[in-house]
Amino acid sequence: MILSIAGLVAAYGHSQVLFGLDLEVGEGELVTLLGRNGMGKTTTIRTLMGLLPARGGRIVFRGQDITGRAPERVARLGIGLVPEGRQVFPTLTVRENLVATAANRAGHAAPWTVERIGELFPRLAERGNQMAGTLSGGEQQMLAIGRALMTNPTLLVLDEATEGLAPLIRTEIWACIARLKAGGQSILIVDKNLAALRRLADRHFLIEKGRTVWSGDGPALDASPEVARRYLGLEG
Repeated sequence: MILSIAGLVAAYGHSQVLFGLDLEVGEGELVTLLGRNGMGKTTTIRTLMGLLPARGGRIVFRGQDITGRAPERVARLGIGLVPEGRQVFPTLTVRENLVATAANRAGHAAPWTVERIGELFPRLAERGNQMAGTLSGGEQQMLAIGRALMTNPTLLVLDEATEGLAPLIRTEIWACIARLKAGGQSILIVDKNLAALRRLADRHFLIEKGRTVWSGDGPALDASPEVARRYLGLEG
């Protein structure tokens, strides 16, 4: 496994959110973290990235225990984050946003470059000199993905990949994620679009009140419509 999270516990002050969460991502897999709002998905991502200290459990990435490591150290090890809310640098241009995070610490033979990001997201190529703060929400999400890819991550983590985006933009984002998966990129994704995730994901992890309550592959989820109803509030 490229990522293994076991018994993860996390809290904000005296308010505990994660109560022993388990999650795994294999090499080249696209894995989902699913659950209703407020069940601990973003807290899981924040704890993985070192933005929130773990109070228990272990996070192992590529054989290394990274539990409690600082965010910059986690990023340097090869985990690229596309955060909820995009969080691009608004006063920098599109190109400057991309160049700001550029790194190839793993020594990939064909690393991500500004030009390759432009091929993945042609809108960004057209807006290279435009301030990121003036982009549409969908364009900012493309930029956030591009910025994470410019770190040439071993694992790409997307928190709310298509939240609040127009349908056409969502379709474009999902197509790009499919291309990344086809290229062998390991991906952990949080999103509410179960239909798209079912098409793309290798495995799903469902959480309820900070605990992993179900995990399985796509066919297993398709065969268990009651799982989607109970834990996601959706018809399977």
